[in-house]
Amino acid sequence: MRHRKRGRKLNRTSSHRKALMRNLAISMITHKRIKTTDAKAKELRSFVERLITHAKKGDLHNRRLIQKKLPGKLGREIANTLIHDIAPDYIDRNGGYTRIIKLSNRKNDNAPISLIEFVDLSVSSEVVGEEKKDNKDNS
Repeated sequence: MRHRKRGRKLNRTSSHRKALMRNLAISMITHKRIKTTDAKAKELRSFVERLITHAKKGDLHNRRLIQKKLPGKLGREIANTLIHDIAPDYIDRNGGYTRIIKLSNRKNDNAPISLIEFVDLSVSSEVVGEEKKDNKDNS
């Protein structure tokens, strides 16, 4: 029985799972939304939401906790992005920073595919991008 055993194994070793979550989290923070399988998206949600909770506090200890989950030079840049760009949008929000939208199945192996994205951030960034395009057209 799997009582009180959190997380999915995703048919990978622990080191491979750890690397997978790091890579998916970095991609999601960089691009604001990614497409992946349902199981990976559900696992990624808890991983990323914990990082955003640390980023909301923004002190040195929480920055180091983020860099512990995302090590290396790229992790330092992602920590800055989280703390300065993403976390201020969620100051008044208590969790639920991401949404998972189920899409169709993948063509080759019929795996269920989902889109995971930030809740309020994706709307604001798309609107800003459209305004910039409109300004260029008017000039």
